[in-house]
Amino acid sequence: MAVVRIPSEDRIITGVGPINAFLLEYGIHHENWEVSGRLAGEATADEVLAAFAEEIDHLKVLGNYVTADVIQVTPETPGLQVMLNRFNREHTHAEDEVRFIVEGSGVFHLHGDDGTVFSIEVLAGDLINVPRGTKHWFDLCEERRIRAIRLFQDESGWTPLYTGDAVAGEYLPVCFGPAFVRADLREFQHAVLGE
Repeated sequence: MAVVRIPSEDRIITGVGPINAFLLEYGIHHENWEVSGRLAGEATADEVLAAFAEEIDHLKVLGNYVTADVIQVTPETPGLQVMLNRFNREHTHAEDEVRFIVEGSGVFHLHGDDGTVFSIEVLAGDLINVPRGTKHWFDLCEERRIRAIRLFQDESGWTPLYTGDAVAGEYLPVCFGPAFVRADLREFQHAVLGE
């Protein structure tokens, strides 16, 4: 399940309800879907789309998306770093960026209009919709592996529209494993709540 971190507040948010409430303040939609048992072994892209066809069709109606595909990235993907460098600088898109994570993980950093920068680590089961015009950047987690369903409002897809802001360089593409989160939460509870 996703983890949100707000570095300026030294704050971590976990749990679907609290994460969704926080993201909604920035116009970002998040859901968590059940993944286990829906795919057998190394499913093809068509099998992945078929396994989540009902959810994809529902999203297409809600967001006027016309097409969906599956992207798979591994450490062996040719030109992986070049591809990542297209998205790890602050940019926006002319349409929504919708991702449902089937396996693996990645981290979106988002830069709110109020100046707040926060990250959301997305894992298998997480659906995120970053609305058009939202300043953000993306990177993979340590294992550099992700498989995701993407939805598009235009069949030609979208391209990054770079803001020119160097803010992304101030933040590491860090993903937060369960041990890190538990340690941070214990420290927070002790320091702030006296528990």
